[in-house]
Amino acid sequence: MGKNFRPPVNVETYREPLVAILHEVIQRPNLTHPQLVRLLKDHPKDHQGVFSKNDLIQAYRAFAGTDNLPPFDPAVVERLRLKPVRSMSGVTPVTVLTKPFPCPGECIFCPNDVRMPKSYLANEPGAQRAEQNSFDPYLQTYSRLSALHEGGHPTDKIEMIILGGTWSFYPESYQIWFVRRIFDALHDFGKGIDHTDEVRAALRQASQLDPAYPTQEIISGIELTESYNQAVQRLYHEEMRRSRDYAQAIRRGERPRLVVDEYATWEELEAAHRENEEAACRCVGLVVETRPDQISAEEVIRIRRLGATKVQIGIQSLNDEVLRLNKRGHNAEMTRRAIRLLRQMGFKIHAHWMPNLYGSSPAADLEDYRRLFTDPALCPDELKIYPCSLIESAELMQVYQAGQWQPYTHDELLHLLTACFRFTPEYCRLTRVVRDIPSTDIVAGDMKTNFRQVVENELRRQGEASPDIRAREIRGQLVGLDDLHVDEIRYESSIGEEIFIQYITADRRISAFLRLSLPVEPPLIEELAGAAMIREVHVYGQSLSLGEEMPGKAQHSGLGTRLIERAAEIATQRGYRRLAVISSVGTRAYYRKRGFEDGTLYQLRDLPTGE
Repeated sequence: MGKNFRPPVNVETYREPLVAILHEVIQRPNLTHPQLVRLLKDHPKDHQGVFSKNDLIQAYRAFAGTDNLPPFDPAVVERLRLKPVRSMSGVTPVTVLTKPFPCPGECIFCPNDVRMPKSYLANEPGAQRAEQNSFDPYLQTYSRLSALHEGGHPTDKIEMIILGGTWSFYPESYQIWFVRRIFDALHDFGKGIDHTDEVRAALRQASQLDPAYPTQEIISGIELTESYNQAVQRLYHEEMRRSRDYAQAIRRGERPRLVVDEYATWEELEAAHRENEEAACRCVGLVVETRPDQISAEEVIRIRRLGATKVQIGIQSLNDEVLRLNKRGHNAEMTRRAIRLLRQMGFKIHAHWMPNLYGSSPAADLEDYRRLFTDPALCPDELKIYPCSLIESAELMQVYQAGQWQPYTHDELLHLLTACFRFTPEYCRLTRVVRDIPSTDIVAGDMKTNFRQVVENELRRQGEASPDIRAREIRGQLVGLDDLHVDEIRYESSIGEEIFIQYITADRRISAFLRLSLPVEPPLIEELAGAAMIREVHVYGQSLSLGEEMPGKAQHSGLGTRLIERAAEIATQRGYRRLAVISSVGTRAYYRKRGFEDGTLYQLRDLPTGE
C-alpha cells in the first residue's frame, strides 16, 4: 500500500448512488473517461467526494445480478479497470524486493542507500512498497494482489518478479524461503485467507526491517568511509545474527517456528509448487535478477529448481575498458558465458544495458548496442535500457566533480536511443527505457521518466516506428484469426538456432509468439538430451481470467496451441526426439493438456521419429 492508499468504501452503505452509476455505465458501453468523471460528480459520495474506480468495481462485483443490474460481465470490469496497461500484456505482473544485503559488486554508478537492497533507492515506487511491507515476500505479494484486485485486474495468472540486489548472492536458504512465502501468499489470497496482520505482528517483534525502525537515523549514522556492505552489516547486525543463529539451529536438527524464520526446505517449496498447479491464483512466470559473474552451471540449475522461467541479468556494457572503469567486476566474456548457460537451460534472457557510463560515448554506445544483436552469444529476448544517471550517494559523484564524466545532453540521448530503437529486432521486447528514479534523487542526467514516449514520438516524426515487441503488442485491439498470419524469424545463438514464431496482423502488430531453441550441443542436464526447447509462449491482449472468453480477444483463442504445434512440427523436421518446455508452475496443467508429461525440471513431449 502506497502513501496514496485509500481504503475501499463499504459498498452497502452507498448502494443507491453506486447502483445508479453502474446502470449508466452498463447502458453506455462507449462511455468516455470525461463522461465517467461527470457521471461520478452527478452521484457524489456523502454529497462532496466522488467514488473511485476501485469503489465501482467492488460495487459491481457485489451487486451484479441484483437491483435490475444484469449478471456479472467481465467486459464491464474492463471498462472500469484502473490502469489497464498493467495486465494488457497477457499476465498480471507483481514485483517484490529482497531485503538489504551485501552485494558482490562495487559499481561506481550504483546508489548506496542502505535502507534498500543494492542499486535501489527508497523513493522508487516499488521500493516504497517493499519497505512498507518490511521486505517480507508474503506481505509484498499479498498487498499487491489486493491492490490489483481492487483495481479490477485479474489475479489468477501472475508473473512474479523478484528484484533487489544480486539474487544469486543471497543464501540458498533465504532464496527457498522467499519463493515459498510468495507461493503461500498466492494461495492464501486465492482462498480469501488473510494472514497479513499475523505476519506484521511477528515482524514488529523480530525484524529490524519493520517500517517502525528509524530509517532516518540509519542514514544519518552512516560513516562516509564505510562501503555499502560494511554499513549494511553494521546496521542490520541483529537481523543477520538472527538469520545465522537460525541456520545453526537447523543444522543442529532444531526448527524454531517463527513466521519470519527465513527458512524453508526444498521439499516444502516443491509441495507449494504442486499446490499452485491448480490454485485460484497461479504463478505463470517467476523472474529473478543477477550478475554475469554469479552465474555457473550449478546456479542456473538451482534457479530453475526454484521455479524460475526468466532471468534478468545486468550486462551494462560489452566494452571491457568501460566495465573496468566503472568497477563492474566482470568482463564481456563472462556475460557471454552466463547467457550461454542460461540459454542451455531454456531461460528467457532479460538483459540490462546502460549507455552513458563513465568512459563511453554516444558513438561507442551505439556500437555496443549493435553488438547486442549481431553477436550470437548475446541476442537477449528482453532488454531494459538504463541511461546512467548521477545519484549523490554513488561513487560516480567524485568522478563527476573532478570533471571526468558528464551526462549526455537531451539531444545526444535522444539521437542515441532513436538509433537503438531502430536497430532492435522484432524478437526483442524493450521492457523499460530509463529507470523510474524520482527526479529529486538525480544530481545530473536526463530526468524524464517518459523517455520511451519521447523516442517513439521522434520515430513517428520520421515516419518510422520501433520494431520491438512492446511497441507492436496488440493490447486491447479486437482481432480474429482471419486478421493474423504466422511469421518466423530465425537467428543464431551460442548453442544453436533460435526461431521466433509470431502471429501478426498485416501491419505487423503482434498477437502471440513462441520462442523455440534448437540446440546442437549436449545439454547441462540429462533430462534435456535430444530435446528442442520451447523457451516461451505468450499471447498478448488484456489478461483474462482462467476459463474466461471474450469475443475478438487474443487471450484464449487457441493461438498458444497453434504455436506449440508449429514448434513440434519444426522440431520433428530437424530430427529432435522430444520437445521440452520450461514451463512455470502455474502453466503445468496447460501443457499437460497439450501432450507434455512432467519431468524433473521440465515438461516434455515425445515427437514422431518419422520411421
